[in-house]
Amino acid sequence: MIKVNLSPIKRKKKPKPLPSFLVVTILITVGICIIMAYLTFFFNSRLSAKKTQFTANEKKIAELKEMIKAVEDFEKRNKTFKERNDIIEQLSKNKSLPVKILNEFSTLLPNGVWLQTMSVSGGSVNLEGYGFTNNDIVSYVDNIKNSPMFTEVYLQESKSVEAEKVAIYMFKLTCKLKV
Repeated sequence: MIKVNLSPIKRKKKPKPLPSFLVVTILITVGICIIMAYLTFFFNSRLSAKKTQFTANEKKIAELKEMIKAVEDFEKRNKTFKERNDIIEQLSKNKSLPVKILNEFSTLLPNGVWLQTMSVSGGSVNLEGYGFTNNDIVSYVDNIKNSPMFTEVYLQESKSVEAEKVAIYMFKLTCKLKV
């Protein structure tokens, strides 16, 4: 006798394997996500390091600008000081010059001649004075010409004037200083 089993057999179904393109796609996606996370972390850390370095550089630039300003102020003050010092030295050198000129003119001055005004500008000297006679004035001009301190002595004017009913001669004289 043949037995036939009509009851259904329960068979286990074999699981269908996942398609390989799906598995590869998932693995690539996970790998790309891991790489992207690493790159994001790496570049964020580099960016924060660059920002820190940038702020440090800005602080250093500000400090250097202050130092440059201090140096420029120092140079400006030094230049002003040097200019003032040069002026003071020049004045010190020139302060004795009018005294020397006046001393020389007074030693050369003959009797009968007196000076009214003297002006010194640069290397030029202008004199105005009076004398009793023209010969006294000419003698004074000759004395100045023979002086080692003056050159280009020129008698500009000599004219007769009356002062308190006395006839005297007024003269104007220019000369240059020997340097």
